[in-house]
Amino acid sequence: MLDRMHREMEEMYDQMVAWRRHFHQYPEISYQEIETPKKIAEILTGCGIEVRNGVGQRGVVGTIIGAKPGKTVALRADFDALPIQDEKDVPYKSRVRGAMHACGHDGHTAALLGVAKVLSEHRDQLSGNVVLIHQHAEESLPGGAAEMIQDGCLESVDAIFSSHLMSTLPFGVVGTKKGAFTSSADGFEVTIRGKGGHGASPHQTVDAIVVAVQAINQLQLIVSRQVDPMKAAVLSVGTFQAGEAPNIIADSAIFSGTVRTFDPDTRALMEREIRRIVEGVCETLHAEAEIKYTRGYPTVMNHERETDFFLNIAVRDLGAEKALVVPPLPAADDYAYYLEKVPGMYFFTGAAMADPAANFPHHHPRFDFDERAMLVSGKLMLSLVHDFLNKGTTIY
Repeated sequence: MLDRMHREMEEMYDQMVAWRRHFHQYPEISYQEIETPKKIAEILTGCGIEVRNGVGQRGVVGTIIGAKPGKTVALRADFDALPIQDEKDVPYKSRVRGAMHACGHDGHTAALLGVAKVLSEHRDQLSGNVVLIHQHAEESLPGGAAEMIQDGCLESVDAIFSSHLMSTLPFGVVGTKKGAFTSSADGFEVTIRGKGGHGASPHQTVDAIVVAVQAINQLQLIVSRQVDPMKAAVLSVGTFQAGEAPNIIADSAIFSGTVRTFDPDTRALMEREIRRIVEGVCETLHAEAEIKYTRGYPTVMNHERETDFFLNIAVRDLGAEKALVVPPLPAADDYAYYLEKVPGMYFFTGAAMADPAANFPHHHPRFDFDERAMLVSGKLMLSLVHDFLNKGTTIY
C-alpha cells in the first residue's frame, strides 16, 4: 500500500507544481486570506474530503475517515504570504503588488493537498482518521494556530506532524531534532522621553537620542554577560526613530527589536533584564521610559517519541545519510501551539535550488525553492500516516 501511495504521489507532482505556482502568483498576506482558503476547500471537496471552512476565522480543516477504527493523526500546512515585493524573474512571479510567498508556504499547501488527494483514494485501507489542517496567518501575531486550536481543529487528534521547506538545506535531505527545535520570538518597543532644546545648549536638555543609544548599548550585554553560555539567546534592535533637525536635541526616541530564546528561564531573564536596564539608564540620565514587551510564539518543542518515530521512517525511506539531526533554529513558528496540546514533531525538508546563484534565504524578495522538495515532504507525510495508523500498535 505504501509503495503504491508513493508512486501516486509522484504522479501528482505536476499537479502539485501547478497548485503551488497558482498560490505563488496570487499570494494573500496574514489575516487577508480570502481566495486561498476558498481554493484549498474546493480542492479538498473535489477529493471527496469532509471540509470545515472558517476555522479560527480563515483556516480550513479536511477530515478523511478511514474504513477501520483507529487513531487520528493530523498534518498541518500554513498558507499565508508576506508583505514583500516579488523580484524574481520567473513565469509564476507574484501578480499581487507588495505580496509574495517568500517562505515556502505555497509549497507546504500544495504538498499537503497532494497528500490529501492520495490518502482520499486509500481511505478504505486506513485504520483511523487523518485531519488536514490548512492554517492561515502563521507570519503575524496572534497567529492562526492558536485561533484554529481554540476552534477545535485538534479535537480527537492523537498526534500531529508538519514540515517546513528550507532553502538553507540541500535538496533531498530532511532535518529535525528532539526538544527545542525553533526559538520563541518576543518583541519590544521602547519610548524614551527626555527634554528637547537647542543643539547649542545641551545642558538645558535631556537628550533622548543619547539616552536611547546608551540603553541599546547596554542591552547588547545581556546575552554576553547575563545568559548562561550553555544556552542560546538573540537580542536585535531593528528600528530607531528620533529627531527632526540637526540643530534640535530630540525630546523623544523610539526603538524596537526582537528577542529569541529556547527555554522558559532564559526567556523570562531576557524580558526582566531589558526592563531593568532601560529603566536604570533612564533614571541615571534623567529620562523616562515606556516599555512595551510582547510575548510572541513559544519554542517549538519536538516530542521525543514522535521524533524518533519520524527519524526511523526517514532513514528507511531516504537513507541514513539524508535523515539529519540538525541544530535548533532561532526562528519562530506558531506550530509550537499544536505541540503544546498534542504529541508530535516538526521537520525541515531541504529545498535549496540546484543553481546556487538562484538560492536566497527565506523572506528575501528573490526567494524560491526546488519544487521537487514537495515530493520529499509529501512522501514522508504519507509514510507517517501509513505507519502511525496501520502499524501503530507494533512500532509506535
